[in-house]
Amino acid sequence: MAEPAFSTPNPESLGEFSTLRDIIARLRSPDGGCPWDRQQTHSTLRESLLQECYEVLEALDEADPKKLSGELGDLLLQIVLHAQIASEAGEFEMEDVLREISSKLIRRHPHVFGDDKLHTSQEVLARWEHLKKNERAADASILASVPRHMPALAYSQEIQERVARVGFDWKEADDILDKLAEELAEIKQAQSQQEKEGEFGDLLFVLVNIIRRQGVDVEVALRGANERFRRRFSWMESACRERGQSMDKLSFDQLNALWDEAKEATDKKQKASPEG
Repeated sequence: MAEPAFSTPNPESLGEFSTLRDIIARLRSPDGGCPWDRQQTHSTLRESLLQECYEVLEALDEADPKKLSGELGDLLLQIVLHAQIASEAGEFEMEDVLREISSKLIRRHPHVFGDDKLHTSQEVLARWEHLKKNERAADASILASVPRHMPALAYSQEIQERVARVGFDWKEADDILDKLAEELAEIKQAQSQQEKEGEFGDLLFVLVNIIRRQGVDVEVALRGANERFRRRFSWMESACRERGQSMDKLSFDQLNALWDEAKEATDKKQKASPEG
């Protein structure tokens, strides 16, 4: 017997959330669905979910609204797909997901949905943290809700910000600089690979603390540096091709001179762009 064919959704309904849910359910259907979609589990979709998050960040960095719209759709697909898999397993429904986040937003905004009077962002954040603390179990760590699968630098910044809120932080900037000097000295003394790994980790942790105290997002800062390097090195490669040069045949001094050219050219182009 031939598998039943599903009708294509009405184009006028494609902007409705219910249509997306219906499409995902059909893709997962054992009767006429997609073999690949049917095979997916929470575990097999982990990398796809992470990749879509990074692609959303890239669209944000590029300030491209059209690209952002598409990438948010891809991310939403992952969310709906996980909810569908959970529904099939009897774990929870999409309505549970929506109900939980809606309830949380109402509960955490008593100044909007209640009688609290808050007037500044600082007051709102302080109230948010107070409400989160009341919702945690009495013996739960303030670090328990920080996802340990976050990128290491972002995780480091977040846990340092959490403990700083309860006073566990350096009082003076000079104290942190002294700690930085201490970590650099310990790196020089490290012998084994394991010791070096530990000391470099400690050094990065202190650097994140210094950056955090300047009000800078460490992931944004490093991502920006990575992008500047990529842009400049790509310019160097293009320049070598145009000049009939082989990059691996150039001396270090020649490469440095080319880098200076690339830096000037790409920085000038970046400043001239609408987002520069």
